[in-house]
Amino acid sequence: MRLVFAGTPDTALPSLRALIDSSRHDVVAVVTRPDAQSGRGRKVHPSPVAELAEEAGIEVLRPPKAGDPDFLDRLRELAPDCCPVVAYGALLPQAALDIPRYGWVNLHFSLLPAWRGAAPVQHAVLHGDAITGAATFQIVKELDAGPVYGVVTEEIRPADTSGELLARLAESGAGLLTATLDGIEDGKLEAVPQPAEGVSLAPKIGVDDARVDWAAPAMRVDRLIRACTPAPGAWTEFRGQRVKIGPVRPAPDASGLAPGQIAASKNSVLVGTATYPVELGEVQPQGKRLMGAGEWARGVRPTDEDRLA
Repeated sequence: MRLVFAGTPDTALPSLRALIDSSRHDVVAVVTRPDAQSGRGRKVHPSPVAELAEEAGIEVLRPPKAGDPDFLDRLRELAPDCCPVVAYGALLPQAALDIPRYGWVNLHFSLLPAWRGAAPVQHAVLHGDAITGAATFQIVKELDAGPVYGVVTEEIRPADTSGELLARLAESGAGLLTATLDGIEDGKLEAVPQPAEGVSLAPKIGVDDARVDWAAPAMRVDRLIRACTPAPGAWTEFRGQRVKIGPVRPAPDASGLAPGQIAASKNSVLVGTATYPVELGEVQPQGKRLMGAGEWARGVRPTDEDRLA
């Protein structure tokens, strides 16, 4: 099939590579978000999908909005049979959805109808799900509500961050997306409507949502930090300044500490929660580099009165 691939971040790269390498499909163009500032110097860079497409000699479309008339005209000229989508990051108007004869097929990183929305992997980790996965579905106007073509499942490991889990799903999902397009082309695959029961929403997790509440149970603290790693990054305050917090290790056998209370020793840095302490891993004080918790504690020398808040 003639394909126009839509995607933006690193997460979409395994799928784009798989389709470029496929002998059955021809990626004639990619659609991605406009170049944006990134990195410490805030320089303008193309998206990862744009970079890979340019390396492969594939046309790159960067519409500010997917409803722009010039973009829609070019999409019609390209005459794709189908438009696969992985983490494109923008809404698609009906005028765009109507162009390819097989529609737009999205690879979504949850077992739909669970976790519809922008942050399915983060919410699966945050809520302590044991199993998640990826699904391919036909895009419709309602958010992530279209009929499903296929799924793959993935176990969520006890120490998984959202970044680690998403990396695995991106790889397994690439195979699912390729197989889905094969099945559509063969006429052997039909999408099945999602059940009305079991719908849950996964809105974007912002910086304010990523603040650690040390008065929560240790399990909740652990899940929040892992869900927010690497983005947007969990954080707390120490002596009025922000400190980013990497994944922690629950320490149920450690002596009790008040929520936010710090106990630093030669071998570990513990912080109290509503239940039992957690052991800090890596931290990044405001304006400084990432460092181990022990190094941080030796520098700031927390007192009995100090608290993470």
